[in-house]
Amino acid sequence: MNQRDAGVGPAEPGFDPLRLCVHTTVALIVCVFGPAALLGFALVAIAGYARARRAGLVRSKCKLGDTRLVIGYLTVVALLAAAAIPLWVLMWIRVFG
Repeated sequence: MNQRDAGVGPAEPGFDPLRLCVHTTVALIVCVFGPAALLGFALVAIAGYARARRAGLVRSKCKLGDTRLVIGYLTVVALLAAAAIPLWVLMWIRVFG
């Protein structure tokens, strides 16, 4: 038990599409909770990047590169999400009203 047959081939793990599952789950949360979820994710990301920047991270793996640009981008997204929340609520009031 718990032994591998060497004649089967290499023991490399197959591709795990976990990231795709994570992206789908995040998209579902945003669809259900709308701009409030987007605001929450953006605030968590801003806090994480600010903490990493204070710890010395100046370049991110994000396509924007510089952590100041990433924090700026996330701040704009958070502000737009906060501005969209009342409109989103009004939309749902119209749908169910």
